[in-house]
Amino acid sequence: MTVIKVSEFRSDISDYANKVAYTGERICVERNNKPLFAIVPIDDMKLLEQLEDQMDLELAKEALKKGKFVSFDSLKKELGL
Repeated sequence: MTVIKVSEFRSDISDYANKVAYTGERICVERNNKPLFAIVPIDDMKLLEQLEDQMDLELAKEALKKGKFVSFDSLKKELGL
């Protein structure tokens, strides 16, 4: 993975976007030597979304097995919606 400073990213955003889109390279952008955000290919992002959905589904199934659930109407009330 390539690591660059945010100022470098700002000045060459188009080049980095093309690098990610066309080569699949992942880029970590940092500020003050600390990771700030990453730019990843769209396929990586889709995979992350699928993994998150799968984890949410597994947690929901586990909660239902244990009888720990809240109705949608109760949740709306609790959130003031």
